[in-house]
Parts: sequence; structure tokens; C-alpha cells
Amino acid sequence: MINRRKFYAEYERFWSSPPIEKDTADAAMLALHFVIYAMGTQFMQVASDPQEKEQVAEFYVSAAHHSLRISSYLSRPSLPAIQAMVLICYFLMNDNHASDAWAFGGVLMRQAYAMGLNRDPDRFGQRTSKSEKQQRRKVWQAVMFQDTFLTVLLKLPPTGTFSDMAVDSLTDEPDEDSAYNNSTGTGTGPPTPAYSNPMSINHIAPSPRPVEPIPDYEYIRSMWRLANLVQATICRPRALNHPLTANAREKANMLATYRTLYSSFPSSLNTTDRDTVARLAASDPRRARQNLFLRSNYWHCLMILQMDENDAGGVRCDVKGALEAARLAIEAFFELWDFLRVDAGVWWVFQHRAFEEALTISKLLAADRQQQPVSPGQPPKSMMPETLFVAAKMDVRKMLDILEHVGSGAPEMQKTRTDVLRTAFEEIPW
Repeated sequence: MINRRKFYAEYERFWSSPPIEKDTADAAMLALHFVIYAMGTQFMQVASDPQEKEQVAEFYVSAAHHSLRISSYLSRPSLPAIQAMVLICYFLMNDNHASDAWAFGGVLMRQAYAMGLNRDPDRFGQRTSKSEKQQRRKVWQAVMFQDTFLTVLLKLPPTGTFSDMAVDSLTDEPDEDSAYNNSTGTGTGPPTPAYSNPMSINHIAPSPRPVEPIPDYEYIRSMWRLANLVQATICRPRALNHPLTANAREKANMLATYRTLYSSFPSSLNTTDRDTVARLAASDPRRARQNLFLRSNYWHCLMILQMDENDAGGVRCDVKGALEAARLAIEAFFELWDFLRVDAGVWWVFQHRAFEEALTISKLLAADRQQQPVSPGQPPKSMMPETLFVAAKMDVRKMLDILEHVGSGAPEMQKTRTDVLRTAFEEIPW
């Protein structure tokens, strides 16, 4: 959701400016800088005390909050302010303050609405350049996606529900940022500072990655379509504690809609082949992350749908379908843990989804109504393949092992998760 070239240009321009110009810099832009420093610190691998790293990260995010206040962001919202707020929400989640993120996200959504980010810029932004229209679409998608899937995790009402923005309006045209080109005279690299700049990207990282735009459009559109579907079929009904479907036919049709959407995603995003994902993580970790995040969200939501019950409409929990979906969802986290360990240790949303999937598996195995009395230590006799039961139970055991490491920065949350999952695991009668 951030124009990389423009961000690099603004970064270089700020740090190469004399102090008097720094004092008058756009505070919302500085808030975006500070929260990127904060999140970068969360993902850093340092040999020092983890508590010290946490304190440094929280110092940076505090500076981001302060910069937003200086910019009067509540009365003068801007794209940099919205971008900073999105990242602050993710920072708060990763810092084990999900309830704070939820509250702050409410302010974020109000500001996005105030800016009209939810409206089609082709109809309501006639004087806006193509580049800015593209940027507005990407930022709205980021706001709405974050709200939708935090809603799924916390089981609270969604707020990003009003928009006439079409997913296909986000085209594959590369961003052409005129402000960047005008300020530097070129679009091929960061501006040349007026004097030696120790904070320059080239000084800090002599061989930086290319600043060419990364073609993430397929990923953005795929996530956007998934979020639209999830918001309508899961978030809104659960907001009022309603069943997701009225009858068995509606449930079957909804599952078919989800499967059709999943099959429409590019193969690089929906493949579940472990070897393919491993190669992708080694050669293109950005694409691997996109694959894992999309799969995790999709299969988690399919698990919720498979578990849906409505006695009045004759809708029953599909235990086999729910177990299979939960296993595919938690496998995405296992692959993140195996191939991108740092990411797995930081992303709260991914960790919590995996925890809920393991908890769901445990409850399904413990409460399967089809099972018959069996010998101790043996899986139940049921209509489902025994291999599915055994594999699902092994997934829960693996998640318990991982919980010994994930969340170590928040020992109370780690202990709670572990105790809850272990209790549910021990209730499996075989």
C-alpha cells in the first residue's frame, strides 16, 4: 500500500535536509517513517535482550503516535497518516495488544471514510492522477482487509462495510509518481543529497534492493475478493450471532462459491505443495509470504463455514470438512514456521489463527458424535478415515510444541494459549 519509490525519495529528502527544514516536515509522513522503523525492529534478529528490542520498537511507535498528533490527523486525515495507522494496528497486534489494535482500527476506519477512500476514484476523483487513484485503491484495500480479518479473529462486528470500489479497478499499470519525478528529475533512483548524509539508504545499505515497483497486484486483488466474500458471509452474520446459512442447500452453495474463488487465484498463491512453497521461500520469500497468508486466511474461513450449524434449517457441522480445512489452514502456519521462522515468531494474526485452528481440531476430535467406544489409545471408529483423526491430533501436538517458542515476548499470553490448548488436547478420549 506504500509507493516504494516515493517513500525512498521522501526518506532521502528528509534526512539530507538542514535542521530548519526538518522542523517543518510533514508530520504525517514522519509518522509513517517511525512506524516502519518500529515494525522493522520487531522483525530484527539481535543478540541483545529481547526486552530491549521491544522497548526500542515501542519507542519508535510512540514517536509515530506523537507525529500523528502533531499532524492533527483526527481533523486532517491524509494518505500517509492512513498508511501509518494501518501499520500501527499491525504493530499493536504483534506487540500482543490486539484489543488496542481493534480500538485504534475504529478511528482508522472513520478517517478512511472521511477521506472517501471507500469511493470509486474514477467517479469521485476526477482531478486525481491515475497514480493517486491506484494508490487510493491499494490503501482502501489494506484498511478493509485488516478490518475484515481482525473481525474474524476477534468475532466482533466489521466496520469496513460501505464501499463502491470495484476490485478490477486496480489495474496492472505501473505506478508513475509525478511528485517523485518532479522532485528528483528522474524516476530511476533516490535523489542525490545536498551534502553527505549518514542516514542515506545507500550509506546504511551500500547495495540496496532495486526500487522498481513490485508487481503485487494479483495478490492484492485476490485478498480483496476474499475479504469482500468473508465480510458478507461470515463477519456480518456473526456480528449478530446469526447462523451463517439458512439451510443445507445454502451452505453447499456458499462452500461452492468459496471453492470457485480459491480456484481463480493464481497457482503461485493457492498451491499447497510443501516442496513448491519451500522453493518459493528460498528464491522469492515475498511471494512465499503472500501464498501463506492467503492460504491461512482462506482455509480458516472455510473451517468456520464447515462448522456452521443451524438446527432450524437442518444445517449440521461437517466434522470431516471442518477437520480437513483446519488442517490445511494450520499447515500454512507450520510452513511459515519451518521456512520463515522470524515471520512466524512476529505475526500475531498468523499465530492466533493457528492457535484457534488447533483448538478447533481438539474440540472436534473430542466431541465427534459418530465415534463409538474404543480401546484406550486407539482412534474412534467412525465414518471418517482413521488417518484423518490421527493426522489431525498430530497437528495439535505439533502446535503445542511450537507454542513453547511463539509468544515468548508475552509470557502471560503464551501461558494462557498453551494451557487452553493442552486442556482441550487432553480431552481427546484416545
